[in-house]
Formats: sequence, C-alpha cells, structure tokens
Amino acid sequence: MDVVLDGNSLSIEQLCEVARRGAIVSISPHARERVNASRQIIEQFVAENRAIYGVTTGIGEFARIRIDPEQSAELQRRIIYSHSAGTGDPQPEDVVRAGMTLRANTLSKGYSAVRPKLIDTVIDMINKGVVPYINEKGSVGTSGDLSPLSQFAEVALGEGRAFYKGEQMTGAEAMKKAGVTPTDLTYKEGLGLINGSQVMTAGAALLAYDAERILKNAVIASAMALDALRAVVRPYYPAPHRVRPHRGQNAVAENLCRLFDNSEIMANRTGKVQDGYSMRCTPQILGPSFDTLEHVRSVVTTEMNSASDNPLFFAEENEYYAAGNFHGQGVGMVVDFLCIAMSEVANLSERHTNRLMNPVLSGLPDFLVEGKGLNSGLMVAQYTAAALVSENKVLSHPASVDSISVSADQEDHVSMGPIAVRKCTEILKNVRTVLAIEMMSAAQAMEFHDGRKPGKGTNIAYEIIRSKVPPLVNDRVLYPDIEAIRQLVEDNTILDAVEAALGPVKLSSDMTDLPTPGIPV
Repeated sequence: MDVVLDGNSLSIEQLCEVARRGAIVSISPHARERVNASRQIIEQFVAENRAIYGVTTGIGEFARIRIDPEQSAELQRRIIYSHSAGTGDPQPEDVVRAGMTLRANTLSKGYSAVRPKLIDTVIDMINKGVVPYINEKGSVGTSGDLSPLSQFAEVALGEGRAFYKGEQMTGAEAMKKAGVTPTDLTYKEGLGLINGSQVMTAGAALLAYDAERILKNAVIASAMALDALRAVVRPYYPAPHRVRPHRGQNAVAENLCRLFDNSEIMANRTGKVQDGYSMRCTPQILGPSFDTLEHVRSVVTTEMNSASDNPLFFAEENEYYAAGNFHGQGVGMVVDFLCIAMSEVANLSERHTNRLMNPVLSGLPDFLVEGKGLNSGLMVAQYTAAALVSENKVLSHPASVDSISVSADQEDHVSMGPIAVRKCTEILKNVRTVLAIEMMSAAQAMEFHDGRKPGKGTNIAYEIIRSKVPPLVNDRVLYPDIEAIRQLVEDNTILDAVEAALGPVKLSSDMTDLPTPGIPV
C-alpha cells in the first residue's frame, strides 16, 4: 500500500500501514503547489522586513527580540538544538515513524511556509528506514511536542541519534547508510519541523487502532464468560436496546447474540429470572467504551489532518497569523477519555472472571478445578487480573487536567497530552492480559458442562485457546498459559477466526432487524 499525503485525508489505518508495515509515502502534486505558494509569502514578508514570530524574532518569551534576516538560518538551527531536551527511554519505532508521517502531512497542507525540499527530506527518511532516536519524556504537549520533534529535526539535519535497520548510531551515519541527503535550513524551517502535536497524535492514533481490536476481543471474552455462566439470554435481545439507542450498547448486544447463537450450554436453563449486573448489563457497560472510541477516532483523525504549526501563512489572504494551533489539549483530553474507557473494559472483564471463580455465583467447581484443597485452580490468575485493574484505575487519572507554566509564563497553560499517551499505552497492555485471563477462565469453565457445546462464536474462541492451552486438571504454573492467550489477543488470532466465520464484530449498530439467538428461553 502506498500512502499519498495531501494534508487533508490521512486515515488512522493508512498511518498504521506506514508506521508498522512500511508503506511508501509520497506528497500529492496539489499539496506541493500549496507548499510553494506558502513559501512565496514568507519570502515576501521577510523582504518587507516584517516582524514574524520565529523568523525575524526569537521564540517563546524571546518573541520580543528582533532577529536580522541574515541570522535566520542560524536561529532555526539553534531552535532545534535548544529544544532537544528530552529524557527517558526511546519512543517505540512505530510511534516515531507515525510522528514523522504526521509532520510531513501537516507541512503538506501548505500553511507552514517551508520549502518542498524539507518535506522531501522527511519523506525520504520515512521511506528509507531512518528512525530518529526520540526520548519518551520531556514534552508538555504545548507548543506541541517541541523536544521530541527537535530530536527528529536533528537527524533531518544529519545530526543527533537514530536507528537504522534496528541498530542505533549517529544521525549522520544513519542518513549516509540509508542514502538520504540531510536538509539545510532557512526562514521558519527549524520551527516548521518542531512546532506541533505530531508525536502525541501519532501515539494517540496507534492507541485508537489497537483499542478497536481490544474492544472486539473484549466482546468475545464477555460472550465466552456469559456462555460458560449460563447467562439468561433475554437481556441481549434487540428490543431492550432498540429503545435506548446508544450505538455502542446496541453493537455489543448484537455481537453477543451472534457469538453465543445456538449455545448448548446456555440452552441448559437454570430457572434464573435475571443475572447480576456485570452479566446482565454487559452491553450497557462495554457499549460506552465503543462510543468513546468513535469519538477518539474522530478527534485524532481531525488532528492528523490539521495545520498545527505556528505561525501559519495563508497564500490566499497574503497574510500570516501567530496563533495557537500547536496546543495539544484536544488530543490529551480524548486520550484521557480513552484511558477511562479501556480501564472499564478491564473492570468488567475481571468481574466476569470473579463470577466464574466463585461457586456460589457460577454453580461450577471452586476456582474451576476439581480436587479443591489440593488444587487451587485459577484462583491466583484472578489476583493478577485484580492487580492490573487496580493499576489501571491509578493510570486513569487524567493528565490533561494538570498544567505547569513554562517559558517565563509566556506558555502558561500546557496539555500534558504525551503523558496521557504513555499512561494509555500501559493501560492497553494491562487490558489485554485481563481479557486473556477472562478467556482462560471461561474456556476452563466450559469443561464442566457435560460436553455441551458453546455458541457459534464462543466455540471458535474456545477451540483456538485449547490449541494453545490444555484444560487444567491439576495445578500447574499459570503464567505461560496467560501469556499464550494474551498473545492470541494481541495478534488478533481469536478475533480473526471469529470474524472469518461470523462476519465483523461491529463497533456500532442500531439493531435493525437482528434475529434473536437460537437459544430456548
């Protein structure tokens, strides 16, 4: 897949193709025309000796100080040097590649007044595998990701540090080995490389992509647990959800009905009138996380295709504006929201696991193993889920409500969006493991239903799990089993098999004309 950047239409899926699968990037001819037009404006303004932020003035608190045009190239270089002040471990390579792609995309909108040559250098780095070494910490998310993008800009100049073919080396070495000619700098171009939200937005986009697949796995895990617990089926029928038409709630209910269609386990009725909330309200609990993801995707996609630079140059108006599009509040807030939504996925999953463990609630053997006392079964697997769920609650404290004034109070409100991205990354790791434990527990519970088969979709998941993890008869070390199933969640093996058989696991639905599952009531 080739990805053509025009500044306006890049999707999250296309970004992932570049970041994770090496898709080739180019810039559209129309975008190149806009870039040239924007460049002509800044050259005109410099010739007129106008005061232009970051071009003929200093930046931040130093915006009050005029800079001679002859010093502009040196100013742009020093901006990059002075802002390369990060710390911590290196950012993952896929995040860096995504961030570079987003920077090229925002420059391609034609409002940043850089030369096409600069964008070509960035695209050449992406296509030839030069990945700048960018520390994960140091950005407050306003003015965008200054420190991370400065480390990227260093490599574009043939300096700094970078990875090439998995090996860390100097930026100069990486560029030489890849056959990329470093760029020089002139008016606005140092600032044009570093002023914006591209690294946090890259992280947010990859998180949204991964969260979608985790949510689909969460529905499968829930269906397995509900099937194994012989849930009362009527709460998942279309009628109750049609009259509360939240799209996520309806999607979860529809997915569940398809997943446990024709379950012989659920058909073995218990006489219950209704189940506990974590069972009966699964659509109402998971559904809002689906709706949240839809909102996150919308905001992140808009930001991916926005001009987040400063100042911005408008050829059609023959004007420029020093404004604040670099502020990362929008991205930071929706990633915080995603942290909450995904933490709730794990909360529900752990409650399902708990019900499977408790014989009073499940009607199954204690901790899903015979020989209690001698065997502890899956008891402590639930402890692990509980620990991760509790950690997620701590990590769900929003980063975007915090702000620390910087640059001598010139920049007196910041987004802390990059912190939200790092927190959410850890939360998604935890959620995958919690779902793996729920799936492991539900599969084990299915061993105690006298050979009755699970539903169409839940049986597919059960069989895939059993191909990797045998039933638990006597106690054994559990972490290899958890890890094996977690890997099935992460690489979407279970999800792909279910979707191949039943069609897509839906993220939104209005439940129109959906047949009820083939289970007696």
